[in-house]
Amino acid sequence: MKVLIVGGVAGGAGTAARLRRNDENAEIILFEKGDYISFANCGLPYYIGGTITERGNLQVQTPEGFHARFNVDVRVRQEVTAVDPAAKTVTVKNHGDGSTYTESYDKLVLSPGASPIRPQMPGMEENHIFTLRNIPDTYAIYDHIEAAKPKTAAVIGAGFIGMEMAENLAHRGLSVSIIEAAPHVMAPLDMDMAHSVHNYVRGKGLGLYLGKKSTGFTKDSVLLEDGTSVPADMVILSIGVLPETKFLAGSGVELGRRGEILVDEQLRTNVPDIYALGDAATVKNIVTGNTQVIPLAGPANKQGRIVADVICGKKAAYKGSQGTSVMKFFEQVVACTGEKEESLRAAGTPYRKTFTVSASHAGYYPGGSQMIVKLLYTPDEGKILGAQIVGGDGVDKRIDHLANAVRFGLTVYDLTEMELAYAPPFSSAKDPVNMAGYVAQNVLEGSMVPFYPEDVENLPKDAIRIDVRTPGEVEALGTVPGFVNIPLDELRQRLAEVDLTKPLYVTCQVGLRGYVAQRILNQSGAKEVHNLSGGYNLYSAYQKDLAGMADAEKKNCTPCGKQE
Repeated sequence: MKVLIVGGVAGGAGTAARLRRNDENAEIILFEKGDYISFANCGLPYYIGGTITERGNLQVQTPEGFHARFNVDVRVRQEVTAVDPAAKTVTVKNHGDGSTYTESYDKLVLSPGASPIRPQMPGMEENHIFTLRNIPDTYAIYDHIEAAKPKTAAVIGAGFIGMEMAENLAHRGLSVSIIEAAPHVMAPLDMDMAHSVHNYVRGKGLGLYLGKKSTGFTKDSVLLEDGTSVPADMVILSIGVLPETKFLAGSGVELGRRGEILVDEQLRTNVPDIYALGDAATVKNIVTGNTQVIPLAGPANKQGRIVADVICGKKAAYKGSQGTSVMKFFEQVVACTGEKEESLRAAGTPYRKTFTVSASHAGYYPGGSQMIVKLLYTPDEGKILGAQIVGGDGVDKRIDHLANAVRFGLTVYDLTEMELAYAPPFSSAKDPVNMAGYVAQNVLEGSMVPFYPEDVENLPKDAIRIDVRTPGEVEALGTVPGFVNIPLDELRQRLAEVDLTKPLYVTCQVGLRGYVAQRILNQSGAKEVHNLSGGYNLYSAYQKDLAGMADAEKKNCTPCGKQE
């Protein structure tokens, strides 16, 4: 059996290695148009920032090492430019000597990856504009910083790579600004979870421009559509990728609207003996059932194993992806899995949501940090649809538990029953995942009726508003406007001050004391009690972000109202 593989990074190299383990006698040829195979895409920003110091550490395998270990014919700087399914051949351009040749196949695996989007805008030739997708891109950015010693940088696009690049440029001593056309950073997040991220970005001294599109460049700035000029001696474009599938024109391989390769569960294309995987191929969304592209390294590696097994006659299928991801931004960690509220609402999918704020480990053990967990689930049986977490230590551990819950169709009740490892340095007896399940269970069973920060301005005029934190907390941290302080430990003795016939809205710091107050009020005769989900913690993050956005607008304007 002769197998050709197009693309030598995560998916392609993984396919080749698994094929060899399955079949020692197969002829395997791996084509990579660049100079490197099997390199660590996700580690590239950390070389630029100086965390990874050795260039060789970015390469998981060299062409020579891969050939020695797996007996694969690795051909770098050789690009597949066309596919002829009728003849079962590919056309290859050798960038080393400029020659072109054809190669036959029994099976063809397509793992060409995706390329960064680089729209043409005025002034691009005046500035130093980079994208980051491969090792040469990494070296170009690193070497430019070493040689030119820029003082300012702008990152356009606040996805995972964009945020990681902003951090690492800051580590190199540059003054960094992040520009994002969407209303909030990191598309997999909802706005309510992005507030804390926005506040953290500003707290680290980085500029943040949200809901603003770039329109052009000067030699030392990025120009925005509202006239704002953002200082930038260099620019990183990180606004997404497109599948590299132009070479499939005329092949008959079916493509989607953006050029993505359409495949089935066995990762077969519509053309016999041609398979596709990785960033250029579609997958099924495990939550919605929709077909989409989810360009992540983990799924690509799994798909490589499955393609190799299918080619060798094994029963295997790729059942779908859910977009589980995690990012470190300085000391903050952001993670998500499954669907977000914005997409569920757009699709008309019914859901409930709750927020919990938990410590990363036992409160009495030093060095802990808080994490905000957002859980999305169906309003009937409580099946988990998605989760988002913003915090520090331990976020990665909790998102993995919730990712498994999404994948295997678990409910919020299953979260309450999860037996998770506990010792004071690592967790609490009631793990944050358990707590998310407990709160969601209370909502589904009706013992906790939540309201949210965005609801505060529209509360009923006759509503009674109560803050059950201590007076010291209220004085030090502030409170939601219009809320009267009745500490939880005094509530039973002060019930006479509360009109139980009116709608009651309760808040505390994170939601737990508010829930206890809600239970007291419900069982004391109150007919309608609501608890602020996530408490004042979430509300204050929301308000602080709004204030930060307003301050940024003021700084960009002269007294007469014109942009500087």
